[in-house]
Amino acid sequence: MDRRRILVIAGSDSSGGAGLEADQKVIAAHGCYAMTATTALTAQSTQGVSGIHHVPSDFVVKQIDACINDIGVDVVKIGMLASASTVDAVADALEKHGRPITVVDPVMVATSGAQLLPNEAVRNLLVNLLPLATILTPNIPEARLLFQKAGLQAPEINSLDDIVNIARAVQSLGPRYVLVKGGHLPLTKNGHVSKAEADRHVIVDVLYDGREATIYETKYLPSKNTHGTGCSLASAIASGIALSKSPDRTTDIPDAVEMAVRYVEAGIQTSFDLGRGSGPINHFHSLSMRLPAPFPSSLKRTIYVKNRDRGGTTRGP
Repeated sequence: MDRRRILVIAGSDSSGGAGLEADQKVIAAHGCYAMTATTALTAQSTQGVSGIHHVPSDFVVKQIDACINDIGVDVVKIGMLASASTVDAVADALEKHGRPITVVDPVMVATSGAQLLPNEAVRNLLVNLLPLATILTPNIPEARLLFQKAGLQAPEINSLDDIVNIARAVQSLGPRYVLVKGGHLPLTKNGHVSKAEADRHVIVDVLYDGREATIYETKYLPSKNTHGTGCSLASAIASGIALSKSPDRTTDIPDAVEMAVRYVEAGIQTSFDLGRGSGPINHFHSLSMRLPAPFPSSLKRTIYVKNRDRGGTTRGP
């Protein structure tokens, strides 16, 4: 049996909702084989992070080498790197191992808005890691931070147009694809950022490949169980790429993103309350709820076309 191999380079979440623990659940749920290179240990709950222990960068590389030299790898998924030395060490390791297909989730900004990655590490990520990324998956605050650290003025995000524009700008920094995740800024039916809960209708994720922008629109779900959604989405994308039957798996990235968005949406819909803070999604909904793929979804996938009157609209692919 051909089991697709995914190496996750990321930090551990002691609560199990995000980080390596979430990544392994997602990958297993997709029928792939997960390997890990741990970059940091966190003392973490559904209410926040109370401590971080960094793994020395040379030991991170030893873990990467041990996995790839023995088992091999189809796709690499990168999450929390925590320090400038680890960013550089991981970039060097990817070069050494032939630049495998790599999904980079740049864990840089906490839900509170605090910057998690030191400025030097962000600069190294821009220069050394982004050019190696097959697909980069920042949320909107992370996309704006990358823009700022590249010496550019980050625009305010008020509409779908603005999300598309920042996706284009970040893609120009090096990655082949950029998926800007819009979960932090739900939109109205007319494609504008909503500050009122009652007007929040859709979540929009924007994939840009250097030529066109693909819009993934899902219904806004007012759930507190969203801990680890970014990690889970990136690992679901990595799984979708690994499962591709195309000679060049990267040609199926738009489909892998669609599958991943559906997976996370179903995980939120079927989640259960754990802890006193932001709980995890249900990573095994396909088993516990008997939900077959493709998972039930409100997803609409379209190609972006600018509309002057509404600030942005879409057409079918």
